[in-house]
Amino acid sequence: MIHFFYLVAFAFFVSVVFGIIAEGSNRDRIWYAAKTFLQFILVSMVLAWLLYFIPF
Repeated sequence: MIHFFYLVAFAFFVSVVFGIIAEGSNRDRIWYAAKTFLQFILVSMVLAWLLYFIPF
């Protein structure tokens, strides 16, 4: 469970930085940061689900 917390914290902080350096209005930057955060979480969960089935 701690890995998921680290994933969420990393996604949050990186998305905040991306939102700060993005161009556009404040509304556009907030939307971009939210979209980036959700994409981080979604892609990570899909990759984790796919890698679960690969035997090591």
